[in-house]
Amino acid sequence: MSNQDQPLQSPLGERLLKAVALGYRTGVDPAPRVLAKGRGEMANKIIQIARANNIPIQEDPCLVGLLAELDLNQEIPPVLYRAVAEVLAFVYRVREKNAYPGEGNAG
Repeated sequence: MSNQDQPLQSPLGERLLKAVALGYRTGVDPAPRVLAKGRGEMANKIIQIARANNIPIQEDPCLVGLLAELDLNQEIPPVLYRAVAEVLAFVYRVREKNAYPGEGNAG
């Protein structure tokens, strides 16, 4: 998940990207947790790793801002369940589409 629409500004006026990586293991984790987070170069690295591993990226500046306040490995609080559930649904849809790329294109 990244924030490219409303970047922070560094003291030098440079654009600072923010990113948060979430993880959730069905049947193991009670809730998704923050696996990585960062600004600037660290955010770029998180996004590079996600892309290199074919992990879908969704941009949501408001949610990234809230998730960035959490500690690493912290489970998301119940107040964010709905928003994060929408992100996970997006990830599952993208993965399913990539698993069956030819389906749904007939018409």
